[in-house]
Amino acid sequence: MTDQLKKIYPSLIQYEERGSGADDGYHWFMTADNDIIGIHESEVDDKNLAVLTAFLKPYHNEFPEMTAEELKWRQAIESGLAAEDAETANPYRFVYFSIKENQISPEIFKEAVHELFPGSVPILWDNGHEGILIEHTEIGSDSIVYEEIIDILMSDLYIKINFLVGPFKEGMEKAASYHAFMKKAAAAIFASSDKAVANLSDAVPYMLIGQADSAGHQHIREMILQDYAEDEETLKMIDVFTRYNLNVSETAKALHLHRNSLQYRLDRFAENTGIDIRKFHHAMAVYLAMLVEPSN
Repeated sequence: MTDQLKKIYPSLIQYEERGSGADDGYHWFMTADNDIIGIHESEVDDKNLAVLTAFLKPYHNEFPEMTAEELKWRQAIESGLAAEDAETANPYRFVYFSIKENQISPEIFKEAVHELFPGSVPILWDNGHEGILIEHTEIGSDSIVYEEIIDILMSDLYIKINFLVGPFKEGMEKAASYHAFMKKAAAAIFASSDKAVANLSDAVPYMLIGQADSAGHQHIREMILQDYAEDEETLKMIDVFTRYNLNVSETAKALHLHRNSLQYRLDRFAENTGIDIRKFHHAMAVYLAMLVEPSN
């Protein structure tokens, strides 16, 4: 495809051919073969641009120049096929990030990440404020603690950022499906939770709830929570109870209640709803119902 386009647009250059300042005046695209190409604006009027964007993926040149490793990862994710020399010697995980729009440029963010992380961390951008970090770890070494990283980024750079941390994987053959799942999970949890650092297990309930339509959401909330759907005190008690892993003593301390008072409230909820949240499967049903936004 690139050779054919070169005949139509003589100014066409490939990503690797860019020299200093070559970005100025170029429109950038990614082809079906995962080549990143630039065509000078002098050869692209509005009509041509509309045609090109119809069958090529626009590539935003405000992003930092991609490293060789990032290009390999991009190829593995976009095509579903890993290059022969793109295998990873160590386990890796995808960490999806979302920054509040227009707070920081991709270039400055990349510089900050490289100062905080040991070694080179590939970054693949989905748009100007979202993408994935690819964290590698050597066997026996400690993985990154993102709660610490996010505090530094938020305090030093004054940005609002959320991380969704995926599980460690080996091999790149399923990188495309891994990335697609992380992207869906991030969209689900970032839209509904204010948790700054979440694990994939945190996102799964939001994904499950998201599969129901608005009518289904309301039925879940009404059928499970029943008369307690608008009872903020009870809902807070249940939220704390689930966060403390159904531990009555720890929950009572957190709520500044006597243990017997908490037991009484749990008993009353069970009597009125038929749901005993001291049982795991009952607690999970109530927890999912509480994730549903009440209808207006």
